[in-house]
Amino acid sequence: MVRKMDLTTIVVMLALGVAPAAAQDIGLPVGSTPAAVEVEDLEGNAVNLTTVIQARPTLVEFWATWCALCEALEPRLQAAKQRFGDSVGYIIIGVGVNQTPRRIQRHLDEHPAVGPVYYDRRGAAVRAFKAPTTSYVVILDAAGKVAYTGTGEDQPIVETLGRLLGSQ
Repeated sequence: MVRKMDLTTIVVMLALGVAPAAAQDIGLPVGSTPAAVEVEDLEGNAVNLTTVIQARPTLVEFWATWCALCEALEPRLQAAKQRFGDSVGYIIIGVGVNQTPRRIQRHLDEHPAVGPVYYDRRGAAVRAFKAPTTSYVVILDAAGKVAYTGTGEDQPIVETLGRLLGSQ
């Protein structure tokens, strides 16, 4: 069952690092298509996510520099990138809670991400993807439909992408 939450609830949960539920119990329903949304690159330029999501499976992670669960999830993202390479798109959305593009860039200088990092200054992506917390992952199939959602450090990223790609 998908729970509806207002933006205040989402911001409080993001700030506290609270993960309300496990895979498939939260966020966008499987089979749905996320709404078009605009975020920023780390230089402040507007980026429409539909222009960076191409006709291939794409992993979208809602992330923060201060998120311990995001850090713990990183080895799974790295394993997916190593196994599937460019046959999967990777998009990291830096939430606009307690961080700035400058802080994000300083973090990335020491800890590179698996894909481009965008900044969600106004929470548009959080709302469009119904992100309940950081470490929230949405995997889209090649048609742009939700194939998986989940939170936390123990997500079946490689397995889900393998299933979408026919176990490459």
